[in-house]
Amino acid sequence: MQHSISMSAGRSRWYAMLVGLCLAIFAQTAGAVLTIEITKGLAHGLPIAIVPFSWSGPGSPAQDVSAVIKADLVRSGRFDALPTRDFLSMPHADKQVVFKDWRLIKAEALVIGAVRALPSGQYQVQFRLYDVFKQKQLAGFLYVVTGAQLRTVAHQISDIIYQKLTGVPGAFNTRIAYITRTGGVHHPVFRLQVADSDGYDPRTILRSSQPLMSPAWSPDGTRLAYVSFEHGHSVVYIQNVDTGARWKVADFRGINSAPAWSPGGRRLALSLSMSGHPEIYVMTLSDGALRRLTDDSAINTEPDWSPHGRYIVFTSDRSGSPQIFRMNADGGDVKRLTFEGSYNAAPSYSPDGKLLTLITEQQGQFHAAILHLRDSALQVLTDTSLDESPTFAPNGQMILYATIVHGRGVLATVSVDGSVRQMLKTNEGDVREPAWSPFNHQLQAN
Repeated sequence: MQHSISMSAGRSRWYAMLVGLCLAIFAQTAGAVLTIEITKGLAHGLPIAIVPFSWSGPGSPAQDVSAVIKADLVRSGRFDALPTRDFLSMPHADKQVVFKDWRLIKAEALVIGAVRALPSGQYQVQFRLYDVFKQKQLAGFLYVVTGAQLRTVAHQISDIIYQKLTGVPGAFNTRIAYITRTGGVHHPVFRLQVADSDGYDPRTILRSSQPLMSPAWSPDGTRLAYVSFEHGHSVVYIQNVDTGARWKVADFRGINSAPAWSPGGRRLALSLSMSGHPEIYVMTLSDGALRRLTDDSAINTEPDWSPHGRYIVFTSDRSGSPQIFRMNADGGDVKRLTFEGSYNAAPSYSPDGKLLTLITEQQGQFHAAILHLRDSALQVLTDTSLDESPTFAPNGQMILYATIVHGRGVLATVSVDGSVRQMLKTNEGDVREPAWSPFNHQLQAN
């Protein structure tokens, strides 16, 4: 949901935002691959040496595995990759490692590896991670993959390194979904796209001349629920990301919006206005059965399930302005969660259920923030002023959101403590409505 319209304009204008009238802020130029710019990192990341992986085979591999690993770790903001020119040796196997070489350049961790072409047309990828000062191997795996899987295995290796060195699972081997708009005012083209977490390999899932909104990943990462206006009004669809098969879920009178998957993937929470006002419903996907959870004259929208499925949070203006509320999954025991500021919206649970990310208005600007559920403390994370659609990474360490920079819609990420920030931009066009996937299926090591 966009936030370019001031709340002082009143409830009717907020309602207009909910049905997508504010999509006009999309730029009119063409889209491109997302590129990442680190705008804030830790002052002193962990010094890590990533030796370029050796290559055995004709020509060169389809992907530079070690370069992908290096880029992943650097953009996390938590690592300082030491320059290759400073390396005193170039080991590719365990017996070649001389730990003194790495202590001298103040590396605390070392990554080595090798890629080899196999007669089958596949690739063997091997890597090792070392603690330099303990002179100890922390991880080491060998994979046999296709050329198309080289980048995936690189992201998976990055996840392993990140977890071994930080104690937290990495989220590099995941995907993001987002909406782009290209074309002019009279001939707009909206695309629902899916890319790797680093913006690489974008794929168009759906193309439409009418607005697309609110993509939401299924818990198994195979499907997206979203809102489409391709028939002139809002309709909720579910689509298989790999096969393209899709089916209509909600096409009721009025607004059909804000789909959110239950943790088990068997139900969707939705905001529907078939009764005259937007209310929260839950649909059982196997038979389409609906259960209405809210029943009042307020606008109730943007539901999100808690990780254990016990609660649903949502945005409502029943208190006079948009605020975050929580209810039991059956609609009972409704409680207001936000009290600081006149506008709090777009709630989304962290994977551990301890935090909400949301959009809060502070002095006329709309910022991505987190709400600590234990003590209701609200923490603003960004200095951009028109943020929207925040979503947690599956490891709970980063938040992906959309914002506007120099008049153009971009995606951005911020760590939950605000210490690491990145922009994901295109050379042309606008990007909006991001959603971060759950963890992907892992390739098996040999």
